[in-house]
Amino acid sequence: MGLREQFNTAMKAAMKARDQKRLATVRLILAGLKDRDIAARTETSREGISDDDILALLAKMIKSREDSIALYEQGHRPELAQAERDEIAVIREFMPRQLDEAEAKAAVAAVVAELGASSMKDMGKVMAALKERFAGKMDIGKAGAMVKALLGGK
Repeated sequence: MGLREQFNTAMKAAMKARDQKRLATVRLILAGLKDRDIAARTETSREGISDDDILALLAKMIKSREDSIALYEQGHRPELAQAERDEIAVIREFMPRQLDEAEAKAAVAAVVAELGASSMKDMGKVMAALKERFAGKMDIGKAGAMVKALLGGK
């Protein structure tokens, strides 16, 4: 089952269960997806975005909520921070399992070795390969720092 079908199924289940928080989060996902679909339309193509692009959208939504959590905690608003955490939990259900730090380091090291990367000039190649292979499974920002460390950057 594709991600779009999973969203619709989750929305129907949340409606039946009268789970308002889950329903609101799934509707936010669907609204973001619809916005991206509309932006991706061209004269010749009316197809929506791919599953990889959907995973990138979900990752961006999670990152946004994590930033909000930090701000809410600084502002002493734990109830709002908890609401954001609840939304993150729902969004993560639709994403593949995230690599933990050790797995991410191993994956980065394997790609660096496989591509024969030896200097910072090769960072773009390595990052492109990581994005292609681990879309939605790895935090690319953290992976960038790992690649930089392996290639001798600061």
